[in-house]
Amino acid sequence: MLDKTYDAASVEPKIRDKWEAAEAFRAGAGAAPGAETFTIVIPPPNVTGSLHMGHALNNTLQDVLVRFARMRGKDVLWQPGMDHAGIATQMVVERQMMERQEPDRRSIGREAFIEKVWAWKAESGGMIVNQLKRLGASCDWSRERFTMDEGLSRAVLKVFVRLYKEGLIYRDKRLVNWDPKLLTAISDLEVQQVEVKGKLWHFRYPLADGRSYRFPTAFDESGRAVEWEERNYIVVATTRPETMLGDTAVAVHPDDERYRGLVGGEVVLPLVGRRIPIVADEYADPEAGSGAVKITPAHDFNDFEVGRRHGLPLVNVFDVEAKVVLRGNSDFLSGVPETDELAETVPALDGQDRFAARERIVAMMEARGLLDRIEDHPHSVPHGDRSGVPIEPFLTDQWYVDAKTLAAPAIASVREGRTDFVPKSWEKTYFEWMENIQPWCISRQLWWGHRIPAWYGPDGEIFVEESEEEAEAAAFRHYETRVKLRRDEDVLDTWFSSALWPFSTLGWPDETPELRRYYPTSVLVTGFDIIFFWVARMMMMGLHFMEEEPFHTVYIHALVRDEHGAKMSKSKGNVVDPLQLIDEYGADALRFTLAAMAAQGRDIKLSTARIAGYRNFATKLWNAARFCEMNGCRPRDDFDPPAALDPLNRWILTETAKAAGRVTEAIEGYRFNEAAEAAYQFVWNTFCDWYLELAKPILAGDDEAAKAELRATAGHVLGTALKLLHPFMPYVTEALWESLHGADRGLLALAPWPDGAYEDSEAADDVNWLIALVSEIRSARSEMNVPPGARIPLVMVGGSPETHDRLSRHAAALERLARLAEIRLGDAVPSGSAQLLIGEATAALPLAGIVDLSAERIRLEKEIAKVRQEIDRLDKKLANENFVARAPEEVVEAEREKRAGYASDQERLEAALKRVREAA
Repeated sequence: MLDKTYDAASVEPKIRDKWEAAEAFRAGAGAAPGAETFTIVIPPPNVTGSLHMGHALNNTLQDVLVRFARMRGKDVLWQPGMDHAGIATQMVVERQMMERQEPDRRSIGREAFIEKVWAWKAESGGMIVNQLKRLGASCDWSRERFTMDEGLSRAVLKVFVRLYKEGLIYRDKRLVNWDPKLLTAISDLEVQQVEVKGKLWHFRYPLADGRSYRFPTAFDESGRAVEWEERNYIVVATTRPETMLGDTAVAVHPDDERYRGLVGGEVVLPLVGRRIPIVADEYADPEAGSGAVKITPAHDFNDFEVGRRHGLPLVNVFDVEAKVVLRGNSDFLSGVPETDELAETVPALDGQDRFAARERIVAMMEARGLLDRIEDHPHSVPHGDRSGVPIEPFLTDQWYVDAKTLAAPAIASVREGRTDFVPKSWEKTYFEWMENIQPWCISRQLWWGHRIPAWYGPDGEIFVEESEEEAEAAAFRHYETRVKLRRDEDVLDTWFSSALWPFSTLGWPDETPELRRYYPTSVLVTGFDIIFFWVARMMMMGLHFMEEEPFHTVYIHALVRDEHGAKMSKSKGNVVDPLQLIDEYGADALRFTLAAMAAQGRDIKLSTARIAGYRNFATKLWNAARFCEMNGCRPRDDFDPPAALDPLNRWILTETAKAAGRVTEAIEGYRFNEAAEAAYQFVWNTFCDWYLELAKPILAGDDEAAKAELRATAGHVLGTALKLLHPFMPYVTEALWESLHGADRGLLALAPWPDGAYEDSEAADDVNWLIALVSEIRSARSEMNVPPGARIPLVMVGGSPETHDRLSRHAAALERLARLAEIRLGDAVPSGSAQLLIGEATAALPLAGIVDLSAERIRLEKEIAKVRQEIDRLDKKLANENFVARAPEEVVEAEREKRAGYASDQERLEAALKRVREAA
C-alpha cells in the first residue's frame, strides 16, 4: 500500500539503488539487437565543479531525451565524464598545499606536484558526478571517462602530432589573454568583463617637426568649424597610460579632415623620445575624443591588427607579472635616442607594477605640461575569472591551431544542413564567429594538463612526436648525432581535449566496437556561451579525424535567471543552489520546472513558487495513484482498449492517445515546455480532475462489469500517464510504477513508450461536451460571485436532439459537478439569467434572488476601472524611452509582464460584466 504522502527524500535514494542494481542505464539496456542507436555525450563538467542551475537545466533536458529514446526501444548511450579543468584544479591543489603549510609546487617539482593533483582527484575530485545522480541523470556510469585518463591522453597526443605534421599546429608570437597572477594564457571563456569606475587620460603627443596646425574647437549647428586653435601636438586618450611606453603609432581616420595634412608625419612619444608615425586607419573613430588614437600593438588586440596592417614594430614593455621592463629591453630601446628624458624615465618606471607605473606616468606627463585633461570613464575591464585580476593582452610565444582551415568543413556542414541548430537562430552566431575565426591559442603555462609533445634541440629546432623516444630518434636523424633535448614546459588548453570528446570517449584512435556503433552521436545539448569554445571545436575535430559530423543536431538551451529575470551572480546574491532545491522540493519538482519553462529561445525565470507548484503536481499524481490502488484500479494483461464499452472509458483512452501523441511530437521537436505542459494538463486535468471524478459513481455503484472495465481502464491509463511523465519526473513515476505493477514487472525506465494509436471521436466529443459545460458553469459562478454552496437551476434553450440526449444522460454528473438544483429545457432565456453558448444551444443560469446583479455590476465596473488605470500607468512608463533604455532589462520585462497580466484581468472582468448586464 502506498504511503499517505509522497516523501521524495526517502524515495529517491531507493529508486537510484534499483536503477543501479539493474544496470538500467548501460548502453543498449532494454534494446533489441540491431536497434537504432541514440547517443549523447555529456558536456563534461569540471572535476572541481559543483552542480549549479546551468548544469541542472542542461542535464535535465539531456535526460528527458535519453529516457524517451530508451523507452522507445533505441540502443541508448549517454556518455558521462569529467574535464580535468587545468587552471581550476591546479589552483585548488595549490591552495590546499598553502593551507597545510606545505612547500609550494616549484619547491617540490613538477612530477611531485602532479602526483598531488592525482591524489586530490582520487579523494575529492568529481563530487559533481554524485550530484548529477541525485538529479536523476541516467548516464551509463560504467563508461565514465576523464580527459586526463590514459585513453583520452593517447588520443590527444595523436591529434596534436598529426595536426602539427599537417601544418595545422604551429608556434607563433601573438597577443594572448594573459593572467599576471596565474602566469598563463587563458581563453576568452575564462575572461569576464567587470564594470569599473575608471578614468580617461588625454595626453599631448608633440609633432616631431615642431610645426603647428589649425585644430577646430567649436562648430555651428550644421557641423562646420567656426573656431580653431594652433596646436603643435596631437591629443590621444587612453584608459591605460602604462601602455604608452609601447606606442608605435598614432592613428587617425582617413576621412578625418582635421588630420589629413598630418598623415605620414610623426610625433615624439613623450617620456621616451621614440619617433612614431601618424597613420590613417579606419579603426580610429572621428567621433570619439579627439579622433586620434594611440597604437600599442603589443598590448591591445585591436592595435595588434592595426599594427599588422601598417607594419608597425611590436614593443612589449611588461614582464609576465605585468611589471614594467625597460632596462635591457631591446625592442623598447630600438631607435630611441639617449636623452636626459629617457635617462629619467627608465629608472623611474623599470620594475614598477603596472598600476604603480600608471600613477607615475600620469604625474610625469602632468609635470611636463603634456596632460591635457582627465575624465571619469566607467567602462568594462577584462578580468581573469579564476584569479580576479585584470588580464593583459600580452605578446608571447604560444602554440596555435590553424582554426581557419579546420573551420571551413564545419561551416559547410551547417550551411548544407548536415548539422542543425535548434533554435535555428543560433546558426547566425555560429557563422559570424566561424567565418571570422582567429588562430586558436592552445598552450597554457600550467603543470596540470596534457603536456605538449614537443622537444627542442640545442639550436631551437622543434621535434613533435608522441613519445620522447620518437623525438630523440627524429633528432638523431636531423643532427646525425645524439643531442640533449628539452621538452616544452606548457600544457594544452583544456578545450583541446574536450574537442575530441565525441570520439575519444568511444575509444579512438582504436577502432573499437563502441566507436563503430555510437559515432556519430545524435544530439548535443549545451548552452549558447560555449558554441565557440566547444561546439565549434568538436565540429572541426570530428570532421577532420572522423570525416563525419560528431552530431546531427545541436540544441542550445537558454539561461536560468532568477524570478525577476536577472542573471544569477554571486555578487548580486541571487544564485540559486539546485541541491538545496532538491533537498526541499525533490528532484522531480526541480526537473519538471526546468523542462516546463524551457521554451526555445527564452530564458528561464526560476521561482521557488513554480517548483513548489510542481511538487504539488507530484503529490496530486501520488494521491491519484493511491485512489486507484484503494479502488482496485490496476493494469490487466488481457486489457484490450478497443473492447471497452463505456463511453467514459473510451473517452479517456482517446484522450490518453492524444496526450501521448502531443508529448511524443513535442520531445521529438525539442519543445520541452510543450511536452511537459501536455503531460501536465493530461494528468492533472483530464485524468485526475475529470476522469477519476466521473468514475466515482461507477466505482460506488452495483454494476460489477462496469466497475471491472473501469478499474482495468484506469489502471491502463495511469500506467500510460506514468510513462509520459517518466522522462521529466523519473523518481515518483518509477516508485508508482512498482506499486502499480509489482516489482516483478520490471523498471519503468525500460518500459515501452505508449504508441497513442487509440481513437473514439464520438465518445470523446460526448464527454468533452460535458466537461466544457461544467467548466463554463463553474467559470460563470466564480465570475458572478455565486456563493459556493448555492445550487442554481440550468435551463437549456434550443439545441439539437443530440444535445438534449447528452443533457439527459449526463444529468446526474452535471448536478453533482456544477452544483445544479435542476436541469430543464426551455423555449426562452428566463429573465435575470447568465447565458452561456454551448455549441448550438444556450445554457441559461437564472440568478435572480441568488446574486444581486446591480451590486455585482457596480463591483465589476469598479474593478475594471482600477485595472484600466494600472494599464494606463504602465503604458506611459513603457512608452518612456529613458526608462526602457536605462532601467535593467529584468525590470523593464517585469513591467511588461505586469501589463500583460492586467490586460488579461481586464478581458476576464469585461466578460463577466457582459454576462451580468445580459442577466439584468
